[in-house]
Amino acid sequence: MPAQPLRIVLAEDSALVREGIVELLHKFGHEVVRAVGDADALITAVRECSPDIVVTDVRMPPGHGDDGLRATTQLRRSDPDLPVLVLSQYVANAYAKELFTPSRTPHRQSRAGLGYLLKDRIGELSEFAQAVERVAAGAMVIDPQVVQHMLMERDRRHQSQLLSAREQEVLGLMAHGYSNAMVRDALNISDGAVAKHIGNIFAKLGLSPDDGNRRVLAVLAYLRDE
Repeated sequence: MPAQPLRIVLAEDSALVREGIVELLHKFGHEVVRAVGDADALITAVRECSPDIVVTDVRMPPGHGDDGLRATTQLRRSDPDLPVLVLSQYVANAYAKELFTPSRTPHRQSRAGLGYLLKDRIGELSEFAQAVERVAAGAMVIDPQVVQHMLMERDRRHQSQLLSAREQEVLGLMAHGYSNAMVRDALNISDGAVAKHIGNIFAKLGLSPDDGNRRVLAVLAYLRDE
């Protein structure tokens, strides 16, 4: 059981997937205070329930486009401290770039947690639940597969493969919110190897080796740079 159960608003237009996520989150000790199937209902639910975190699909009614993403943008404009985890059926770099691009409006910038995962991660029960909990606690989380696609896109534009296969793997875990110790355990390598790989990544990408969310945001800023 988590130290502090979360109150969650869930938005997913597939009733079967929606009920499955509700059951999963309940299994890990959290409460889904409202589960809805469209973007308009999502906005209403958040305003009425004041949840600890929103978990939402990107594509849903009424427009069956990126309505879920646009709804979360509207909600965070009103409440910059609202943590949001967005789910997507497919790798869509444009969604990730839009979600993690800082607002250019005069509103206060959000310091709340933010995440973007592929729906395949839901099947990895503990990993998905941990992602929800990390975002609710203020972390930035992005699916490693999305990071790989963003990196490949950038490499094609610059016609160079900056990072080794192992460095790309480490980069994906970093953007997923993993600490150095978590990267070590996931890849079964030494602390020294982790530090060396991360040092190489930052050197090759020209980034400052800050810890925590700043590190993730620096990586994402580089990957979405045109």
